[in-house]
Amino acid sequence: MCFWQGTGNEQLHAQTSEHRYSCNVCSTTFNIKGNLIRNKRLHSGERPYCCDVCSKAFTHNYELTSHKRLHSGERPYCCDVCSKVFTLKSSLIRHKLLHSGERPYCCDLCSKTFTEKRTLISHKRLHSGERPYCCDVCSRAFTHKRHLTSHRRLHSGERPYCCDVCNKVFTQRSNLISQSFT
Repeated sequence: MCFWQGTGNEQLHAQTSEHRYSCNVCSTTFNIKGNLIRNKRLHSGERPYCCDVCSKAFTHNYELTSHKRLHSGERPYCCDVCSKVFTLKSSLIRHKLLHSGERPYCCDLCSKTFTEKRTLISHKRLHSGERPYCCDVCSRAFTHKRHLTSHRRLHSGERPYCCDVCNKVFTQRSNLISQSFT
């Protein structure tokens, strides 16, 4: 077994099967140095991968690759059951649960089941009353981050959704869509 104190970001290297690299900010440990580097970017806010079309920057290269598919329209992941296509492999995997009927995540309070862990976590907030997303302007709290994002637009006046027909602008995409049917 070999141990050495690293220079720079590595805390400790050990030639064992254990985690070798430790973040000095959050103490999370990693087997692979590249995973430590990516974790450090989350703390520093560094976004070294930049889209050459719209200049949006990303922490990870795979995020940039995925983002570029929005511009190109590429959807490389295809459902073998219904042929629906996706830009992300994770979206295809989640979609396939619809065909299988599998709902592996179960609420221990009401037994309701979910296809995704994040949906279960969000659901549990209904039972606990937890509202972890708080407006820094008026202190109103929300159970979902997307609800806070939408609420903040009331304060900022931002209306990012515009109707192509009449140029009316909206704070929420759903309002734009419902307007187009009237």
